[in-house]
Amino acid sequence: MLDRDLAALYDVETKQLKRQVNRNINRFPGDFMFKLNLKEQDSLRSQSGTLKRGEHSKFLSMAFTEQGVAMLSSVLNSKKAIDVNIRIIRIFTKMRELLSTNKDVLLKLIRLEGKINNHDQEIQLIFEALKQLLNPKQPPRKRIGFKLKTEN
Repeated sequence: MLDRDLAALYDVETKQLKRQVNRNINRFPGDFMFKLNLKEQDSLRSQSGTLKRGEHSKFLSMAFTEQGVAMLSSVLNSKKAIDVNIRIIRIFTKMRELLSTNKDVLLKLIRLEGKINNHDQEIQLIFEALKQLLNPKQPPRKRIGFKLKTEN
């Protein structure tokens, strides 16, 4: 989650959230929080549409992982921060459960797709055999009946 989104949830200014993180930077290792690079920051700005005065920071945004969000509650240390943090952690937990469930389904689909792909040629051969059974080739028939001999 981005710093500005978390600041809105915690009902604090983004600069206050960043200030608290920077004061306690040892609590936020790279797997808890990282700063976006210029390319990522520009990509976010282009997705946001037009820039409004004071709405976009000239500083790089911070992105927080689930653990970083959990650590924010101890840094911000307010009732609102704790309440919001509990809700966010529950959402992350639910997302992890959904991803895990979907991962199992995806793996099963991949295995099934592999089986189906191997059977495509075999199924095609079965259809060809069925067509031949339904429309068997007839040997040429001898004409029966009276034949006139033509005189030359």
